[in-house]
Amino acid sequence: QVQLVESGGGLVQAGGSLRLSCAASGRTFSTYAMGWFRQVPGKEREFVAAISWSGGNTNYADSVKGRFTVFRDNAKNTVYLQMNSLKPEDTAVYYCAADDRGSWYPTPRGRPYEYEYWGQGTQVTVSS
Repeated sequence: QVQLVESGGGLVQAGGSLRLSCAASGRTFSTYAMGWFRQVPGKEREFVAAISWSGGNTNYADSVKGRFTVFRDNAKNTVYLQMNSLKPEDTAVYYCAADDRGSWYPTPRGRPYEYEYWGQGTQVTVSS
């Protein structure tokens, strides 16, 4: 089992940057693929980015490619989401999640139901 705690959200102007962090408990963090998702009220949770257990493979939603970067530090049990060139449509609650079967797949998965563990979320608001 793993517990996840996100941080780093906040209010930023369009064009600005934020870095989200997700700290994980447990000694098996390095075996999990990790994902970032986001959700706005009234809409389904959507995939943003994911990274394999080793950090060697990543996967991004088309809407964030070239602007967001996911990376991890297994020594610190932490995964990050660097968000640049933010747009008002990036406003959402951002969640990190752990996929304990992620090592089975070469490309990190991108569907919410494929992830077993979730953080509580952190709000990101981008003003125009």
